[in-house]
Amino acid sequence: METTLIILKPDAVQRGFVGRIVTRFEEKGLQLVGLKLTTIAKTTAETHYAPHKERPFYPGLVRFMTSGPVVVVALKGVGAIAIARNLMGATFGSKAAPGTIRGDFGVSNAYNLIHGSDSPEAAEKELGLFFKKEELLDWTPVSQEWTYDMTGPKPE
Repeated sequence: METTLIILKPDAVQRGFVGRIVTRFEEKGLQLVGLKLTTIAKTTAETHYAPHKERPFYPGLVRFMTSGPVVVVALKGVGAIAIARNLMGATFGSKAAPGTIRGDFGVSNAYNLIHGSDSPEAAEKELGLFFKKEELLDWTPVSQEWTYDMTGPKPE
C-alpha cells in the first residue's frame, strides 16, 4: 500500500467540486487517511513548488496556490500514486481526456484544479509538508476485503 498527496486547488474549491472529486477517488477504491480544508502559506507554496523556481510560471503559481482555500487529501491504496494521477488526467484541462477530473471539469491551462504526487519520494515529502504525522490515520475500511484480493501474501 502506498499513500499519496492530493491538493484540490483554489479553483476546485471555489467552483464547488470538492465532494465530486473526493468521491471519484473513493469510488475507485482509494482510502481517505487524511483530509483538511486550509489555506497554504506563501512559504509552504514556495517550498512545495521549489523545483519550478526558475520557470517563468513559478511566481503566478505560488500566487494562485495561496489565493484561497484548498483541500489537502491523503489517499492510500495499492498503486495509489498512479491510480490518482490517471484519475486526474493530463495537466491541462483543454488536453485532458473526458472521464478524468481535469477532462470533465477543466478547460484552462492555468487553472488545473488538482495536484497529485508524482512518485513515492515526492509523496513522502509532500505529505510531510501538509500533514502532521498524527493527522494521517491508520485504519482499515471494512470494504478493503472487497476492494482487493486479500488471500495472497499482499493485496492485489
